Amino acid sequence: MRRAVIVGTGMYAPEKVVTNQYFNDLYKKDIGTFLEQSRNIKERRWMSQDQRTSDLIIPAAEQAMKTAGITAKDLDLIVVSTDTPDYLSPSTASVVAYRMGAVNAGTYDINSACAGFVVGCDIATKYIAADAKYKNILVVGAYGMSKYLNFDDYKIASLFADGAGAVVIQPSKDNSGFIDSQMYTDGQYHDYMGIYAGGTAQPVSHMVVENKQHLLAFPKRIPPETNGIHWPRLTNVLLDRLQKKASDINHFFITQFNVQSIYETLDKLELPRDRAHYIMDRFGYTGSASIGMALADAAQQKKMKKGDLVFMLGSGGGMSMAALALEWGYDC
Repeated sequence: MRRAVIVGTGMYAPEKVVTNQYFNDLYKKDIGTFLEQSRNIKERRWMSQDQRTSDLIIPAAEQAMKTAGITAKDLDLIVVSTDTPDYLSPSTASVVAYRMGAVNAGTYDINSACAGFVVGCDIATKYIAADAKYKNILVVGAYGMSKYLNFDDYKIASLFADGAGAVVIQPSKDNSGFIDSQMYTDGQYHDYMGIYAGGTAQPVSHMVVENKQHLLAFPKRIPPETNGIHWPRLTNVLLDRLQKKASDINHFFITQFNVQSIYETLDKLELPRDRAHYIMDRFGYTGSASIGMALADAAQQKKMKKGDLVFMLGSGGGMSMAALALEWGYDC
């Protein structure tokens, strides 16, 4: 069975920088201290009014393809993970393929909320393992949540941001690459966090818009310990199957929602906190893009070397989770 490997990474964040001071001024209270100390967020990026999610994806994808040494015409498949698509239908991936000239690629979107980038990478590995005609797969996590923020709630409005992270995945030439994965969903939390209008359950209407029901909402509170329980558990599930120890993991890339949950995970695994890579200080919470962006940022900083054991841990609304282990395939 062919193993798949990441051969290129890319990321993009919009040019508009929104600092914590913006929210201090907007809400006439000190929000920035909590954001910096408890969430590790100092600033974030928001797209402009004339930008859409596909505008974030294309620069990240082009950077990943350039790193991989391919062009859009070489792509066999494009998988876009997003819960903020250009349209409800058709897929944002089809928009991206057209705009980039990926004339030979199949396309589709997936929505596992903020776990989606990890799920997308897992899907790509299965295509490559199962079907020899797939040689270049682009996986992108993209997030344009600034357009769905309810500014009546400062806790929501101040956290979320926009961006995209991309990877090119190819068949491995030396058996490095993706090793194993584990998905998990606790569906009881499906109505705790999300954008609940726009589908068949609640079509958009004037009343929905007037009541701001088409915007991101947290109707119920997900137990704060949820990620701190399941991220270490999923890590240990993979470690047991790989017959490895936590100390063997060189790098963690974890959904950048709450830095305290990342710390809790590493503490439970008895690992130093710098074993994970952090980008929320500069980019805020970029949801389904955050792990792909963190991976690209670490690659740009030349953190990874060939043979490093890398774990991705994604978590999002649903409650959907995904863990993935891989052997890094090249020196950054």
